[in-house]
Amino acid sequence: MSATGNFFAGSDRSNSTGPSRANARDPVVILGAGLTGLSAAYHLKSGPFLLVEKDGRVGGHARSHREGGHTFDVTGHWLHLRDDRSKALLATLFPTRADEPSAWVSVERKTKIHSHGAELEYPFQANLHGLPLEVVQECLVALVAAREAAARGEAWATDPRTFEAYAIAKFGEGIARHFFVPYNTKLWGMHPDRLAPEWVRRFVPEPDAAQIIGGAIGLRQTGLGYNARFMYPRAGGIDALPEALRAQLEARERAGDGRLWTGTEVEEIEPSTGRVKLSGQPDWISYRALISSIPLPELIARIPEAPPEVREAAAALSWVRWRYLDLATKRPVPVDWHWAYVPEPRFAFFRVGVYSNAVQTMAPADSASLYVELSDRNTPPDLPAIARQLVEIGALGAVEDIRFCRTRDIEYAYVVFDEDHGPATATISAWLQRVGVRSCGRYGAWIYNSMEDSMLSGLAAAQWADGRAEDAAATEAIARREAPTPTTGGSQT
Repeated sequence: MSATGNFFAGSDRSNSTGPSRANARDPVVILGAGLTGLSAAYHLKSGPFLLVEKDGRVGGHARSHREGGHTFDVTGHWLHLRDDRSKALLATLFPTRADEPSAWVSVERKTKIHSHGAELEYPFQANLHGLPLEVVQECLVALVAAREAAARGEAWATDPRTFEAYAIAKFGEGIARHFFVPYNTKLWGMHPDRLAPEWVRRFVPEPDAAQIIGGAIGLRQTGLGYNARFMYPRAGGIDALPEALRAQLEARERAGDGRLWTGTEVEEIEPSTGRVKLSGQPDWISYRALISSIPLPELIARIPEAPPEVREAAAALSWVRWRYLDLATKRPVPVDWHWAYVPEPRFAFFRVGVYSNAVQTMAPADSASLYVELSDRNTPPDLPAIARQLVEIGALGAVEDIRFCRTRDIEYAYVVFDEDHGPATATISAWLQRVGVRSCGRYGAWIYNSMEDSMLSGLAAAQWADGRAEDAAATEAIARREAPTPTTGGSQT
């Protein structure tokens, strides 16, 4: 991990007056080897890169754990591709001969909602059939009231200011009360009246009145939402994607065109001189361009030059921490769905997924691998009680079917889109742009996006570093457009 190689020659630019003194020997430094950082390094065309990752493995949250023949991702990571460049990248990373099966399988989504003791189709708002009749009536009457209020131009139905208000205005108070409010309260760890509505309006499935009424009387409404189909590695484990990118970068490293350093922290960044200080390195390293995909608050904390208003903006950012279970069973589970939403507060979890129902290689024969996303992120989980609740919703046949269970924690899971989010990110982004730092990806741009969006964001960052400003702007716009959000469908990306 020493700073050897021609592109580090003369890297201590302590007497420099600013980043304009960069030269072609300086690398493009990329912070974070998740999908965004890996994609940025892969797509970079002009000169060498230095990709830095604090952990021992690449991939960020797109990683897999393996134990006893069971494979677990960091909860559901199902790949959805809509951009031709993403599809071409996957074909390049996983070439397949004509006589061989593809390394990836395409899976039709099987998603359910467990509510009031019933198993409903997804999404809730279009599949009320199976709920108690009084609940169905409540939901439909409130839906009509919301539509009539909107037609009259009433402010609450036409200009909602919070996510809760949006759900009530769009679907009625009944659907909001029975699904949107309790589910999102469990997911976010806060009431949805604290969340802004603008970022969800394009992404929540909004069935029309005919679909809602049809779903209420038993006409199944399927295929709604962005993730009706998804792709997944045939051999099991989403880490196949970042590992394939890593292999490509290692080939470039052998050719002297870049370096990938794992187990390396960024300690300090000095944009005014275009330098970074990395753990384990005695000297500062000069950069030609700096791309960051690490969480935005972490980035600002490493830039002592950041002005007070930028530091205040970073302190205003909020995020959701995550606690979930990796659960292995001794027998197949009694359900065939890939994941299910559980909005009722009495359950300790809000979503349960069965990896092996989507791709059998995620578990040994006659067993299963599950993830269980927990509402409580602060206290140790009551595993016996959770096991009984899993039996209740049908995700387990019996408590005794459990082979082992592991508790996992994630510090940065979802970005919180509260009233501070827009002003704070605008302040930070404007300053970073002025000092020549590109912060991108889910946590670098402080957004919610999919795996494909993260890779496209990395491509846009590479285009920016290469000086292709117009291409970068267009690619970033695509990466931010039509990105799925976790509000109704959850993060299955």
